[in-house]
Amino acid sequence: MIPKECKRLAEVDFPISEVSKHAAKEKSIRHGHPSTLHLWWARRPLASSRAVLMALLLPDPCDSNCPETFKEDARRILLSMYGRPMGWANTIESDIGLRQIILEFIANFASWDFAGDLTYLGVGRALVKATHGDDAPLVVDPFAGGGSIPVEALRLGCASFASDLNPVACLILKVMLEDIPRYGIELAEDLRKVGKAIKHHAERALTDLYPADPGDSIPIAYLWARTVRCEAPNCGAEIPLMRSFWLCKKEKRKKALRYSVERSSGSPPNIEFDLFEPKSDKDVPSATVTRAKATCICCSSVLPPARVRAQLASQRGGADVVFDNEGCRIGGARMTAVVILKTSPKGKHYRLPNDADYAAVYRAQKRLVRTLDDWERNGKQELCPVPDEPLPPIGTLGFRVQRYGMLRWGDLFTARQKVALMELVHLAKMQATGAKDALKGSIALLVGRVTDYMSAQCVWHIPKQLVAHTFGRQALPITWDFVEIAPFSSGPGNLAGATNWITKVFKSHSKLPAQGQVQLADTTCHPLPDQSASVWFTDPPYYDAVPYADLSDFFLVWLKRTLPNHHLLQDPFDPTNPLSPKQREIVQDETKRENGRIKDCQWFEENMFKAFAEGRRVLQEDGVGSVVFAHKTTEGWEALLSGMIRGGWTITGSWPIATEMASRLRARESAALATSIHLICRPRPQDASIGDWADVLHDLPERVNSWMERLGGEGVRGADLVFACIGPALEIFSQYHMVETADGREVKLAEYLEKVWEVVGRTALEQVLGLSESHVRDNLTGVLEEDARLTALFLWTLQSTDAPNDGSDVKDEERVHKPKLKGFSLPFDVVRRFAQPMGIDLDTWIGSIITLQKGMVRLLPVAERSKNLFGENDAGAAAEWLENDPKGNAQGELFPELNAELSRGKQYPRKSIIGEDAEFQSSNATVLDRVHAAMLLQNSGHTDALRTLIGIELSRGPEFMQLANALSALYPRDSQEKRLLDTMLSGSTAMRL
Repeated sequence: MIPKECKRLAEVDFPISEVSKHAAKEKSIRHGHPSTLHLWWARRPLASSRAVLMALLLPDPCDSNCPETFKEDARRILLSMYGRPMGWANTIESDIGLRQIILEFIANFASWDFAGDLTYLGVGRALVKATHGDDAPLVVDPFAGGGSIPVEALRLGCASFASDLNPVACLILKVMLEDIPRYGIELAEDLRKVGKAIKHHAERALTDLYPADPGDSIPIAYLWARTVRCEAPNCGAEIPLMRSFWLCKKEKRKKALRYSVERSSGSPPNIEFDLFEPKSDKDVPSATVTRAKATCICCSSVLPPARVRAQLASQRGGADVVFDNEGCRIGGARMTAVVILKTSPKGKHYRLPNDADYAAVYRAQKRLVRTLDDWERNGKQELCPVPDEPLPPIGTLGFRVQRYGMLRWGDLFTARQKVALMELVHLAKMQATGAKDALKGSIALLVGRVTDYMSAQCVWHIPKQLVAHTFGRQALPITWDFVEIAPFSSGPGNLAGATNWITKVFKSHSKLPAQGQVQLADTTCHPLPDQSASVWFTDPPYYDAVPYADLSDFFLVWLKRTLPNHHLLQDPFDPTNPLSPKQREIVQDETKRENGRIKDCQWFEENMFKAFAEGRRVLQEDGVGSVVFAHKTTEGWEALLSGMIRGGWTITGSWPIATEMASRLRARESAALATSIHLICRPRPQDASIGDWADVLHDLPERVNSWMERLGGEGVRGADLVFACIGPALEIFSQYHMVETADGREVKLAEYLEKVWEVVGRTALEQVLGLSESHVRDNLTGVLEEDARLTALFLWTLQSTDAPNDGSDVKDEERVHKPKLKGFSLPFDVVRRFAQPMGIDLDTWIGSIITLQKGMVRLLPVAERSKNLFGENDAGAAAEWLENDPKGNAQGELFPELNAELSRGKQYPRKSIIGEDAEFQSSNATVLDRVHAAMLLQNSGHTDALRTLIGIELSRGPEFMQLANALSALYPRDSQEKRLLDTMLSGSTAMRL
């Protein structure tokens, strides 16, 4: 057993870069991965969970309190099972060598390739047993969600207790942690048989709704567009709401839609589609809808968002076709193309829809009406076959569909999808009747997985030629054009494919050595007794980042119809609630109340404190905890840290692990974190002392400086580095019961964090400029003027941690048409935290080098500063003056000389050079202004003028070149600014030579 005084490995060292590589790469792994069992949002990678958990479980061999028996056993285990040649056996004999080799093992074991490897599993479990003896340590995760942390606890031979307040999460956890370890391969085979039987019966029951084509063509998907009517006078044409007219962009197989307009007297214009093979992008028609504004194909009138929403609301979302009594389409959704599989030539092909396609949809609508009529005649004794539970209120984070008339969960599906899902639920319920409990849960997850690909929120993924599932991101926005799969065909998203994905997870995790325990529970009143856990490891919610409960209801409404009265699919706190528990869910959501109180920021923080206090209660005195956090606002961090410290925790370590792909949507030109910070913590002793504020401030700079140097060497940069420094800084502060000033005043966390940000900012400037800390501290204004400090810190924070890029596209209909603002953005709160301690007044620079809008600060591109620097005549007039200075008057200080020439009434009038506003005068021109002016001259091709300017600046002093070199290192590699600076700097080097 580990003595209480002995540090865990996670508190002293960790293989950051290697684990980061495996964690980020894992996002692109599919077959057999738990994420393919069933969708859950914001899952933690298995790689980082496994690696951190091992480091939490094992002692540091270099610690003087580390048991000699552990070191002996560890050497024996590693040499016998994981031995390496070339002197490795000699290295392991020293304590520091043993630590290095354990860390190497942890780094390698983080790879998905070794997750099921018997050798790695054997070594990992043996090391844990050597540490904790025959009694397996209990690992507790109270916000278990998709189950990454508790799954890895089982993999390492630990006991695992996973709880969550969400019914869908608990069902996933039960299958993953209880059923798979118990039944494994047997469960996979049972589910495969069930899936085959459901598919057989469903095909027979629904054959008339998904008719086959003549010959060897098999329809696998139907592409649709919602429609609205043009309201321009004398038009009235139907507008298909299309994000793109492309169908396929593969080389040598390009396919798209084009249209023609047919006009006849006395009736609105009619649009006809045609398939063709475009030669280039310009051959394909432009989108007809952008951010809810629809453009009429026939008259080019624009229908404003309010009218688009009103028209779709009258159709309850507009995903269904409107037929007349004869079954002829007269409005509503319009089918644009049908995706078919052919044997010759093999692959996916496209055809236009025909009358038979619409006739099948008409039959589906009729069958749906009959089913609902039967349910009403039978007294509504069971749940409505179509989910009639309400969607969350308008304004709920991530939800936009309500504004388009979709007010109940059933409104997210077309009539044919409703009929198919009702049949699937009916057959699944029959198969579950009398089956063992483990198989019931697996059958329900099979239904849930198919549902994800069978809503009118799915879109056709053009690059990959497949169906993008409903939740391409953690939200339910409107989808203008959508795809409807044939669920029992051999196409993507079908029932057979879902069965295959799930059974692969069963097989890949059949080697888990023990069952875990799952319970639906509120983390603020945890069911475990005091001091029962060895490790408390969790990924808590982040304010309003993900509306888990609201999103999960998409699945819950169908799961409840598959497994009526299942104990995990209920709200244990409110039996009248037909949906997931929301009152006690710890998220910030001001559309909801708990006991009459709005769930605002303060409510969230108070309940996070209660959750951390409960974690402290259930953890043993010699136990260790870890909290994962990736929130990108300082308010989020303050809430988390405040809750931890108030809850009785001391921060003892902090490791940033890259868990996000560089291609993710929020990473682009923003400060979205690429890393998740894993805070390591211990229960703070009840008799913790009171800290001295002066001592804390004395220790802070050295701790931050050394940590930034260490993380910088691991490739951690920018905002990731900023937030990763908070953990080590909190080690100093959180070890005390409280911290007091010399006069007895208690120092609150917020005040300390202000100091942390100041130290981080100063250290960042030291790194940027290559100066000593004392120089930056004592002569900050002389080192960089205010605007340069702001720009340098902004760009430094914007830098992103290295993360693999899987090259995948994110399904996001908003992204396709969202106009891009040039420049780079950071949350206002982050910029403010840097600006204040650095003596920067943000208001002074708004409109000059930054803009502020909707809580985001944007750094203006240099091109947008031209008017600000030169006035209406841009850089050309200034270049003319510089290039025509035969008397050499432009010397010493460029702009004072320029203004002097202008004041003497020389041939270059003032307005032709700097504009009437005279923005760029000697009293206002900073070093940053002059660097930007040089960049603009470089961009406009005025090389002679640029050469003159640089010559002047070189004679003035080093500040210009110092800042230019610093900015070159800070701007993103592919930015226009960096290209201009590098070209300019290379030219200046030639001048000096």
